[in-house]
Amino acid sequence: MKYYILILIATMTMTASGQDTNDESIIDLEKIYAWCIVPYDSLERSPEERIKMLKGLGITKYAYDWRNEHLPFMAEELEFAKKNDVEVIAVWMWIDDKGNSLERLNESNEKVFSVIKEVGYEGQIWVSFNANFFENLSDADAVEKGTNMIAYLSKRASALGCKVALYNHGDWFGEPANQIKIIEALPNEDLGLIYNFHHAHEQIESFNQLVTKMLPYLWGVNLNGMRKGGPKILTIGEGDYEKEMIGQLIKKGYKGDFGILGHVEEGDVEAILKANLNGLKK
Repeated sequence: MKYYILILIATMTMTASGQDTNDESIIDLEKIYAWCIVPYDSLERSPEERIKMLKGLGITKYAYDWRNEHLPFMAEELEFAKKNDVEVIAVWMWIDDKGNSLERLNESNEKVFSVIKEVGYEGQIWVSFNANFFENLSDADAVEKGTNMIAYLSKRASALGCKVALYNHGDWFGEPANQIKIIEALPNEDLGLIYNFHHAHEQIESFNQLVTKMLPYLWGVNLNGMRKGGPKILTIGEGDYEKEMIGQLIKKGYKGDFGILGHVEEGDVEAILKANLNGLKK
C-alpha cells in the first residue's frame, strides 16, 4: 500500500508568548525519514523486508542505527536500499570511553567506517557520546576532548565523502550549547546538529531560545510526543508540546527534514511508524 500525506502544521499555533499565529506550513512525506527502525522491531526484519516495509508506507529515506548483531548485514542493507531508490541519509556512531581514541576506534565503529568505504556510501554520520567519555572533566576540558574527537571523526568521514552531525543523547553532550561550542571550535569542518525531541524533555521550556541558537547548524529534527517529565517515547500527537515546538521550528525558518521514530521495545516497527505518521497528520 502506498499513500501520500500532506501534513498541516502550525495553523493557529500558540507561540511561546501565548499569541496565536496564522502561519500555514506544510510538511509532505518527502520531508519525512524513519529513525530507530533497525534494532527496534519485534519482527526482526531483514534488510529486504525493512526496505519493502518503508516503501509500503511511502517513506523513501531513513537513518541507519544498529547494534553489533546488525553490522554483518550493514553493507547488504546499504546496497539494497540504493538499488530500491530508498535513501539512507545517515548512519549512527556511538562513542564511549572504552576502546575509542584518536588513534583507533573500537571494533564496531571501525566496522562502520569499513562498510562505508566498501560500498561507497556518502551521507551523514550521526555521532553521539556516552557520558563516560566526559566523566570528571571540567566544561573547558570536555569541550577540548569532544572537539578533538569530532575533528578526528570528521576528517575520516570527509575522506570517504561523508559529513558528521552531532546528535544529542542526554548528559553533557546532549546540551546544544556544548555541541555548538565544539562546532564553532572547528570552523574548517562541515558539521551539523541532529536534534532529538525524545532526548530533550528538560529543554521544553527553553526550546524557543534553543531553536534560534541551533538553526544555523540544524540538519535534522527527530520528533516525538512531548510531555514534561516524559515518558521518553510517546506517539506524536499524544503529547502537550510537540505541535508548538514544530511550529516554532518552522516559524524561525527551519526547512530541513523531520524524523519519525520506531523506537519502541517489543513493537512492530511498521505499526509504530504508522501511528507516528497518523499523529503527525493529526
